[in-house]
Amino acid sequence: MIGKLEEKKKNPEEYHLILTTANQIGEISEFRKLMMKYRCAIREVQTKLEVLNEDFSVRNNRNPIEALSSRIKTPESIVEKLHRNHWPITTKSIHDNLHDVAGVRVICSFVDDIYYIADVLLKQDDIRLIRKKDYIKYPKPNGYRSLHLIIEIPIFLSDKKEYMQVEVQIRTIAMNFWASLEHKIYYKFDGEA
Repeated sequence: MIGKLEEKKKNPEEYHLILTTANQIGEISEFRKLMMKYRCAIREVQTKLEVLNEDFSVRNNRNPIEALSSRIKTPESIVEKLHRNHWPITTKSIHDNLHDVAGVRVICSFVDDIYYIADVLLKQDDIRLIRKKDYIKYPKPNGYRSLHLIIEIPIFLSDKKEYMQVEVQIRTIAMNFWASLEHKIYYKFDGEA
């Protein structure tokens, strides 16, 4: 301990830099762990949806799920959202404040399929509904339509079970086309479209 005190007295700027770097390395390690947990949560949700689609196929002789995709927010997008909302830029803040870091998109043919898939998914006893936003019944002013569910799903790690949040967006092929087009137009014209 005396060696550390002496080092701090000799060169306080270098000592501060070492402590800051050590803290950043620790934060990077925690960030990587958190992103791993989000990837695991996505796999859990996708597996559930794939199993449901297989079940629908056998029972009803058709697949209501046309496509599944997923994404993890980029670190830049995460930082921008934390900054815009005046939240601390820490791993704990990401976990506590952001509900859409992990996302799964479900594309269906028909609107009825959207509500059916949401209903059977939410009936599963290990899924907790945190928030539901129905942009189909209540479209955004720009015409955007989709059903958004923020759910918590357990992931099983080597030492514990942990619930992680995933945003599930369910929409039709037509709604997905509009959302993609609107997104491209918005960014092409710098938010002025």
